[in-house]
Amino acid sequence: MANTEKRTSQDYIDLEAKYGAHNYHPLPVVLERGEGPLVWDVEGKQYYDFLSAYSAVNQGHCHPKIVGALTDQAQKLTLTSRAFYNSTLGDYEKYITEYFGYDKVLPMNTGAEADETALKLCRRWGYDVKGIPENQAKIVVCEGNFHGRTITIISMSTDPDSFKGFGPYTPGFEVVPYNDLDALAKALEDPNVAGFLVEPIQGEAGVYVPEDGYLKNAYDLCKAKNVLFIADEVQTGIARTGKLLACDHEGVRPDILILGKALSGGVIPVSAVLADDEVMLVIKPGEHGSTFGGFPLAGKVAMAALEVVKDEKLAERAEYLGKIFRDEMSAIKTDMIELVRGKGLLNAVVINNQPGKTAWDVCVAMKENGVLAKPTHGNIIRFAPPLVISEEQLRAAIGIIKETFKKFE
Repeated sequence: MANTEKRTSQDYIDLEAKYGAHNYHPLPVVLERGEGPLVWDVEGKQYYDFLSAYSAVNQGHCHPKIVGALTDQAQKLTLTSRAFYNSTLGDYEKYITEYFGYDKVLPMNTGAEADETALKLCRRWGYDVKGIPENQAKIVVCEGNFHGRTITIISMSTDPDSFKGFGPYTPGFEVVPYNDLDALAKALEDPNVAGFLVEPIQGEAGVYVPEDGYLKNAYDLCKAKNVLFIADEVQTGIARTGKLLACDHEGVRPDILILGKALSGGVIPVSAVLADDEVMLVIKPGEHGSTFGGFPLAGKVAMAALEVVKDEKLAERAEYLGKIFRDEMSAIKTDMIELVRGKGLLNAVVINNQPGKTAWDVCVAMKENGVLAKPTHGNIIRFAPPLVISEEQLRAAIGIIKETFKKFE
């Protein structure tokens, strides 16, 4: 006879601890259902999701239009590989290139894969177009970067948690301080530099927002030295910061644009690299690809996800609600909060960690009160709800956050 006893959150946590790799440290909450900005745990308790799967669910959990596109296509054709043409890829490629204003797209699955794709494109462009001697191409990156977890990507990381113990590392990267134009200009003096890879806002580093003008001036420095400006907008793109792209705040059009996460509204892994012909066409058949990159489900889901962003004016909503959130957080009277920063609905609160009053302690207490957020770098709490959240819901969540901080006084 089957065991019909309902499992508890702890049962699920124990199951993961026993059978799964221990490469994450989640908050002790087990989620079972989601809708819009809300999620529910296995006991039925409701929470406001203020992480959005690191901005993958900008359009909210289980958006009906996106889920509808997925289920419709799933009943027709899911995967062909790129050995054959399929009836959805061309439509998707036309849609996304016109949406973001580029000649070509190279579809991939995860953000890390898209970053790797951009690195390969940049290096090949450096050799074939710029004329850099073979195997001498360099790519300039920033301190505090987070572009993924592959061996090559961690080779450019400055976070010991990401790179320590995983060497030997891939060569060809020069690290400069983020938000430092002088350091960038000096690095670009090397004629073998092919590209500059940058996050418009460093999300994993704690929502580190550079000074106004940094991106535009960095872009201009790259243009002066015939260097590709590569923007990793996996986390900051697709309306999260109050514009379609974070680069749009300064009118910068990257030579290579990297997208992921919200490109599918959190339904399946979909990523993309966009560039014009001069860059994209340096890659020839057989030189790069992915079995699932551009698969029929991905094209239909991504088009629906991007339609939702436009139809529901999510960039404008993020801009409006983000100001409310930062104003309300800045008004909290507590010694615990050192700094509030962000753009749109990508925000962070820097905590003055004290015994029993750490960012982790605050996040656990917020979880108990019905708001889910996660610390990064020990003393920073990132707050990034789905962009479909209403002002009323946002203010209700802000009330919970304020009450939580009060309890630590």
